[in-house]
Amino acid sequence: MSKPARFLTFKCDKCNKPVKVMLQKVSACSHIQPYQGLCACGELKRYATGSKDAVDAFLNATDGNWTHHHH
Repeated sequence: MSKPARFLTFKCDKCNKPVKVMLQKVSACSHIQPYQGLCACGELKRYATGSKDAVDAFLNATDGNWTHHHH
């Protein structure tokens, strides 16, 4: 299995400029690879790959305190 990219670039949803997102640190877990970055216009951009539940939880976290736990 290959390692996820450390940086990805997307268009900002607000201003349509390119915004670079960085792979966030998570445990040695293959369930999710979360990315986050801040556009020059101030808009927060999030992206993630992995299990649908973990990705949805990350993308829907509004307070920035998202963590991934195994139950």
